[in-house]
Amino acid sequence: MPRMVVVVSEAGLIFLQSYVQGLHALLVQSTANDTLQLKAATAQLNREYYKNPACIPALATILSQSPEAPVRQLAAVELRKRIAQHNGDLWLAVAQQDRISIKANLPNVIVNEPQNLVRHSTARVVAAIAGIEIEQGTWPELLPWLRDICMSATAAHREIGVFILYSVLETIIDDLQSQLGQFLELFGKLLQDPESDEVRVTTVRALGIIAQYIDADDKDQIKMFQTIVPAMLQVIQKTLELGNSEGAKHVFDVFETMLILEAPLLGNHIPQFVEFLLQWGANGNLDDELRVLALNALTWTVQYKKSKIQAQNLGPAMLQGLLPITTEPEAEDADDDAPSRSALRIIDALATNLPPAQVFPALRELLQTYFASPDANYRRGGMLALGIVVEGCSEYMTPLMPQVWPIIDVGLQDSDPSVRKATCIAVSCLCEWVEEEAAKRHAVLVPAIMQLVDDPATQRQACTALDGLLEILQDAIGNYLQLIMERLSGLLESAPTSVKTVVVGAIGSAAHAAKSGFLPYFQPTMERVKHFLVLTGEGEEQDLRGIAMDAVGTFAEAVGKEVFRPYFPDLMQQAFKGIEMGSARLRECSFLFFGVMARVYGDEFAPWLPQVVPALIQSCKLEESGKEATGRSHDACSAFSTSGTSAADPITVIDGETTTEIEDVDIDKLLDVNSAIAVEKEIAADTMGTLFAATGNHFLQFVEPCTLELVSLLPHYYEGIRKSATDSLLEIIRTFSDLTNPAEWHPGPPSEQPELEQHVKQLIGHAIPALLEMYETEDNKQVAAAFCAGIAETTNKIGPRFVEEYLDQLCTIAVQILDQKALCQQDPDQDETDETPEDSAEYDSVLISAAGDLVAALANALGATFAQAFDTFFPRITKFYKKSRSLTDRSAAIGCLAEIISGLGGAVTKWTEPLLDLFYRALADSDAEVQSNAAFATGLLVEHSEMDLAPQYMPVLGALHPLFEVPEGASPAKFNARDNAAGAVSRLIVKNAGALPLEQVLPVLFSALPLRNDFLENTPVFRAIFHLFKANPAVLAPFLDGLLGVFAHVLDPSRPEQVGEETRAELIRLIGAINAEKPIAVQAAGLGAFV
Repeated sequence: MPRMVVVVSEAGLIFLQSYVQGLHALLVQSTANDTLQLKAATAQLNREYYKNPACIPALATILSQSPEAPVRQLAAVELRKRIAQHNGDLWLAVAQQDRISIKANLPNVIVNEPQNLVRHSTARVVAAIAGIEIEQGTWPELLPWLRDICMSATAAHREIGVFILYSVLETIIDDLQSQLGQFLELFGKLLQDPESDEVRVTTVRALGIIAQYIDADDKDQIKMFQTIVPAMLQVIQKTLELGNSEGAKHVFDVFETMLILEAPLLGNHIPQFVEFLLQWGANGNLDDELRVLALNALTWTVQYKKSKIQAQNLGPAMLQGLLPITTEPEAEDADDDAPSRSALRIIDALATNLPPAQVFPALRELLQTYFASPDANYRRGGMLALGIVVEGCSEYMTPLMPQVWPIIDVGLQDSDPSVRKATCIAVSCLCEWVEEEAAKRHAVLVPAIMQLVDDPATQRQACTALDGLLEILQDAIGNYLQLIMERLSGLLESAPTSVKTVVVGAIGSAAHAAKSGFLPYFQPTMERVKHFLVLTGEGEEQDLRGIAMDAVGTFAEAVGKEVFRPYFPDLMQQAFKGIEMGSARLRECSFLFFGVMARVYGDEFAPWLPQVVPALIQSCKLEESGKEATGRSHDACSAFSTSGTSAADPITVIDGETTTEIEDVDIDKLLDVNSAIAVEKEIAADTMGTLFAATGNHFLQFVEPCTLELVSLLPHYYEGIRKSATDSLLEIIRTFSDLTNPAEWHPGPPSEQPELEQHVKQLIGHAIPALLEMYETEDNKQVAAAFCAGIAETTNKIGPRFVEEYLDQLCTIAVQILDQKALCQQDPDQDETDETPEDSAEYDSVLISAAGDLVAALANALGATFAQAFDTFFPRITKFYKKSRSLTDRSAAIGCLAEIISGLGGAVTKWTEPLLDLFYRALADSDAEVQSNAAFATGLLVEHSEMDLAPQYMPVLGALHPLFEVPEGASPAKFNARDNAAGAVSRLIVKNAGALPLEQVLPVLFSALPLRNDFLENTPVFRAIFHLFKANPAVLAPFLDGLLGVFAHVLDPSRPEQVGEETRAELIRLIGAINAEKPIAVQAAGLGAFV
């Protein structure tokens, strides 16, 4: 090993030798397997050596001279840290001649070091020095030397050179951007290295660093990078062929980074990349871990390059490659990954990111073969694939469900238990995403699933399916409640713990559906469940305790606060004990329970707030490592960093003032902890808004700390936390405003409205700018949709003053989303000038709908003042009503326009003709939901427009007439459309009854009464009836007996409230007037109590 000559003065030579020897001895002591020795050595090193600049040349000497590899490794790690600490101050305090000597000798030390780990750590020393000196121009020899050694004829030298260059780029890429072109040229050659996989892999890692600094507008650099992508793909192939799992991880990490960058570096190579990943993901000869890496990269490709995949219609080919993988064995442990699970995850990504038309038809065709296969693995894989696409294709699938249900029925009766279990999972998905269709099938599904509940082989999955089905049964549960409770109660005694968990969840869903019908089962169920609430074990016991806490909250909502009261105090104490048990999952369940109890008990929950709210705030302050945050300067994303995959690249954990290197960390376990705590914080944030809404004035002392905490969560990396913080902040604003008894506002300019209470203004001023700032960088559609929907709801509640300071920004946001140019809608590979495809994923439609709600709320608040802005929004909204658009898009567009008409009032007149033309088309739409919105919108347009629309009355009646023809047993959407058609006709009557042939119109209108679904339309209906009784009572005489029956129906106290207070009062006055002339008819209709 070469000896480093450190230049010092002759007088200091003896001191230096002694200093080096002492330091070396302590490093030796630090590498011993003795905790006490390690602590003592560490303390002495920090106290006597590491604050002195002399430690740097001393460590450099030890690195070059020590015969012990562990000591050289430790010396390299500590040398890097000392050089880098305090922005290089300690390094710069070393004598200039010593620094020159260290820099001159380090290359030789690295080249001659026999241990790879030490070489890598020494390379990071070079990078640390480069980070200081290249910027100052004091190490011009470094980069030429690195280029030379990278092209050395010796493979080991090339490996060293490219690793040092990679380490240097990690540290000082900003100072080297002018040389990116030269680096790309060099790396293009190194990717072709004929001998060393390490050279090739490290080159890809270095390219990953460069990729992050290529500007999205630098077409030349992008093009140059794109030319070497095929060679990078070849590196993956060679690495996989060699079985180099560590190298493969590094390379896949780089590609996953490239996928999310703004610069389209993969460019037109996406089809090739997808084919490559599918090929290796499906390769059964490859180790499962490597296959999962390839498939996970494919998941990222679908998420971040969906425009390329959509444009080239790659979905069907991907499904064809993925489905065979779903037939492979599943992972035994739920937490483990396997190729089959990864393949299903990609199918889910395809369904939620691509238009359903590119996914479901191809899948349905492929599944015909799978379901007909004699191999149960094929039937199981096909069923799981069917279930997993429902979330993203639910709207598309709804009219096709008659073809899907026979497959489900056969699957539930399959001879193989794995297929039956997969079918139960599919049923759970269908219950969640095609709720109405699934609920209609209860007579078939409930008996079939109950049979599987009795079978130990399918018990757990069957209970999960039953849970989902019970959640949506509503009144139909009465047919099955006794049977279900008998079966499930028995399982609480006899089933394994894992099954008891899903059984308790199913009983909770039964209580939710049955409501007061659960009363007979409440007490015996509580006696069985209460033992689960005191379990203290981990794993399955902890899961059971958490689910039990969720379920008893549902019981409370079902049976009411008085029946639940005997259990309330003790269960609150158990919830607090759950918080103290060190489990993020139990804390989450406790917070959910607190929210439910607050809703059930309202003001009575107030005494618990001083204990509950601090626990929520403490949860929100947790770092994802599980420790309480000491400050917010540390980037939360670092908790999810997986850089520490080797001892040469350890994870850095920041804790207060100290920095610790951790080389042996279980990354998967760390991520599990992170995920659990993130979900806990999501629930804690959500519960804050729930508590304030439920307890009102009692919560006021907590508004400020909760608001501050929620605002601090808005930049969080986890979208669930951002969404919960957004929802709760806006809930707090709405509740706070309510408590101030605000003056009534009227649509119009903000300046003409009553001033908001001062504290409400301050709260808005603190929260809304933070929410707008969050939106600027929001890349998640669901969070953006929650933001729009929440702002819309708050605007409708508080009025024009709420948006006074932010109107331009909110309009800009709505325009961005409707133009599909918001950050969360962008794809780096899609050119800004490209037309956004009309066919989109169903999740995209949710965001468009939320933006429409925001526009409608602004119109509602601003009234006629909104007319100028409507010029901007009108074409942007109407473009979403086309046959090529999804049902959600079409329905939302018409519904949004209806709400805007209501807000604009007479100011809508300017747009009457184009709106009416659009509504005629929408009334003839193939879907009842769109027809319903179109009927509502048409009635509002006639009501508010100042244009004489009498000539249009007969065409309007003709367009509305088919909506009145609804057979019994039709879908709720069709009855809803009929209710809205009745409302529209009623608005025509009030506006100009003389323009209508009432003798033809009234029989059709009254045949639709009483309304079945949309009771809000009772307002215009009864307004028309009152109008006719006053203006032309004779025309109503033939219909009087029928109308009296309608009156009795809507006033029946045993039914849900169907009319507002004003309508009710006027109706009772009308009944009194009728009674004066026809008392027998009034009494016969059962209306005597109202006269």
